[in-house]
Amino acid sequence: MHAVRLHTFGPAESLVHGPAEDPAPGPGQVRIAVAAAGVHVADTVQRSGSEDGPYALPELPAIPGREVAGTVDALGEGTDPAWLGRRVVAHLGTAPAPGGYAELAVADADRLHALPEGLAEERAVAMIGTGRTALGILGFTELSPDDVVVVTAAAGGLGSLLVQYAKNAGATVVGLAGGPAKTAHVRALGADLAFDYTLPEWDEYARTALWSRTATVVLDGVGGAVARAAVGLLGPGGTHLVFGWASSEGGPLALSPAELAERSLTSRNVLGPAMLERFGGGLRGLRHLEEESLAQAAAGKVVPVVHRFPLAQAAAAHRALEERRTMGKVVLVP
Repeated sequence: MHAVRLHTFGPAESLVHGPAEDPAPGPGQVRIAVAAAGVHVADTVQRSGSEDGPYALPELPAIPGREVAGTVDALGEGTDPAWLGRRVVAHLGTAPAPGGYAELAVADADRLHALPEGLAEERAVAMIGTGRTALGILGFTELSPDDVVVVTAAAGGLGSLLVQYAKNAGATVVGLAGGPAKTAHVRALGADLAFDYTLPEWDEYARTALWSRTATVVLDGVGGAVARAAVGLLGPGGTHLVFGWASSEGGPLALSPAELAERSLTSRNVLGPAMLERFGGGLRGLRHLEEESLAQAAAGKVVPVVHRFPLAQAAAAHRALEERRTMGKVVLVP
């Protein structure tokens, strides 16, 4: 097979495409002929050698990639033979080098989901990790038609799903993105309003457009000045949910106890332990979110946006993601 391996920590060019030994499934595992592999911001952090990411650094050389979809072509000992030949999708877990950036990948059978009829592998990959995260974030609030929801980074893989889920709940959605092409994309996803956060005083335009309404929820994956301005749109009793800090300004937006009390706001980081605790902990809770996200995509309730790169161009995919030149979920296609 061919795979993308990381030979040394550093820039995107540290990812090298080339021949690799075919993996063999162990007991309770399957091997998947990969049709699509997901790329995540966390992959770029790990590749750089930073220890600030959510995953431990792997021993090198290593094959990155945690999300794959394709067809089961081999079974390990004790694995249900019904899986052989089935189209599946799986999140490979938190191991330092899961092996998804490859033509063949090994997965534990208890991580598999049979692909719903009519759901393409590329879109399934967008839902198995990013889709479950979107549902997990929204599990910390109960959206209704009374809500005004501000989504930062609304053109990204996660943001584009949050926009659609919020609209499906009947909320008024304000999407933030960088540049006119991305804001047009956000409006096409169904956002009621879309603003270019690279423009000065974008938040004043948002206040004018909302008339007398204020935001009730800010879904914040950016941090920095954008998040600060977005939180400024919240009315009394509003909620600020943090799930990332893509801004180069460093770290998530932290609101002081005095500010929270003065404006009766709630602010919390909803990733990691918080999400695991809320949904039952461990693989079981996440699996429920995975099943629901796949079902919603199969039913057409949400349409994951996919930005495709050939597997051999994984380095270009990482660069584009880091430079924020992508819209939707970045997927590698062998």
